Formats: sequence, C-alpha cells, structure tokens
Amino acid sequence: MREFLLDGPTLAPILNPMVKYQDETLDRTFAALSDPTRRALLARLGEKESLSVSELAAPFSISLPAIMKHLDVLTDAGLIVREKTGRTVSCRLTAQPMEQAMDWLNRYAQFWSESFDRLAAFVEDKPWSTPSPTSPDAQTKAQALRSHAGSARGRKRSSPPGRKPRS
Repeated sequence: MREFLLDGPTLAPILNPMVKYQDETLDRTFAALSDPTRRALLARLGEKESLSVSELAAPFSISLPAIMKHLDVLTDAGLIVREKTGRTVSCRLTAQPMEQAMDWLNRYAQFWSESFDRLAAFVEDKPWSTPSPTSPDAQTKAQALRSHAGSARGRKRSSPPGRKPRS
C-alpha cells in the first residue's frame, strides 16, 4: 500500500484546465465596475476627454479623499489614467480593460442568444394544448390542488423551542 503525503512532492497540483486562473485584469475591471460611484465617475469621463479631479468630484456629495480612493481603484484596474500638469491632476479613460470585459460578456451574450433562439424554435414547433376541465388529467390536478390547500389551512403552528404554547 502506497502512502501519499499531502505536503510532499509526490502529488501533482490539481488544476482544472477549463478555468482561467490568471485573468486578474478582468477581475479588477469587474471589481472596479461593481461600485455605483466608480461607474458614475467613468460615465462623467466618457462625456469629456479629460477632467481634473476637482471637476470629477464636483457633483458628488462625498469627500475628496473618498473620490481619490475610488480613482485609485479605477487606476489600479487600468480603466483610467491620471496625468499631473503642475498642480492639476487630470483623468482620462483607457479602453483596453473595458474591451476585454466586453469581449468576455459578448461570449456569454452569444451563448444566451443562441440558447433562447433554440428555445423559441422548440416552442414554435410544439403547439401547446390546455386540458379541458372535464378531462381526467385536469380533474386529478384540481383534486390535488384542493387537497393541498386544505392541508395547509388545517395545519397547526408549532411554538418556538423552549416556549409553551398559549392557551
């Protein structure tokens, strides 16, 4: 009988080849986009080519240090670039991380679109028939519904653990 040590060199690492473990850019992009304030900052940058930090922060009711933290997250994700000219720091959008996110999303959009197309074709090929109220199948279903509804009404509630029921 062979012994396998979990911390020894005898075991090969267990990896699923179907999962991408090195897609950190995509992770950072979606993490940055998960916050509504950061999405609003990106939307403002999408309206103009470049804005200063104070121009970006103007419509928000949060502090400038909080805006700066949001800008740090966006910069780390590669969604914006900050440039300093004298004492003014301006921000502008960068496209590459968003393009990668859109490519990833488009693959799933295509999958779901094809799936819904197949479902629509299936539904259109098979006509739906509703059972008549006098058919045996409809009567059985109606009877089952009545018995289920009756059992729900007749149920007694139990008291919480450790408590006696009220009299």
